Amino acid sequence: MAVTLVEPVYSELEVKKSRFLTWVEPVTSVDAAKARIHNIRQQYPDARHVCTAFYVKGNTGLSDDGEPSGTAAKPMFNVLNHKGLVDVVAIVVRYFGGIKLGAGGLSRAYGNAVSQTLDLAEFSAVESLWQVELAFPFALESQVRHVLSQLALQLESIDYQSCVLAGLVIKDSQKSAVETALTSVAPGNKEFYFSVTAAE
Repeated sequence: MAVTLVEPVYSELEVKKSRFLTWVEPVTSVDAAKARIHNIRQQYPDARHVCTAFYVKGNTGLSDDGEPSGTAAKPMFNVLNHKGLVDVVAIVVRYFGGIKLGAGGLSRAYGNAVSQTLDLAEFSAVESLWQVELAFPFALESQVRHVLSQLALQLESIDYQSCVLAGLVIKDSQKSAVETALTSVAPGNKEFYFSVTAAE
């Protein structure tokens, strides 16, 4: 199951006099990830490199920021991926210490910087979302509302036409209970219809 961070975490790592300042933070959008990266760049204008990796809503972004290709962002992203993290951004600011680390050394340093930071993190599960679409006669509206209210849910996007059209978004953990509850509303009534599909 995918997880994200409960709150931002930060740590520092020193490798052969180079300092690696590392942030791993939860983000809700690609724009939020890019804004945070921009913010860190502004805060540390004298840093040699500001390397980044994010995975948000299925979108990825990786930047080696002048380090040899594949030696910074990829190892950072691999750590995020290995932990099953989503909706997260990792930023590593490097202050060069005068000793070159080589490609292997850089990959280990950037990967370890993120891994060490995540040792401080608290994780929470990210549930898949499902879109429920319903169509039913007006006479069944109170019954539908009642079974959903027992699950602490309510109809959304209601449209009154020749019947009631409505929808709601539910979490993975609610899917089975919602399907059971709605199935019980009007067994055999062909005018009562609902579908459950993965939300975009």
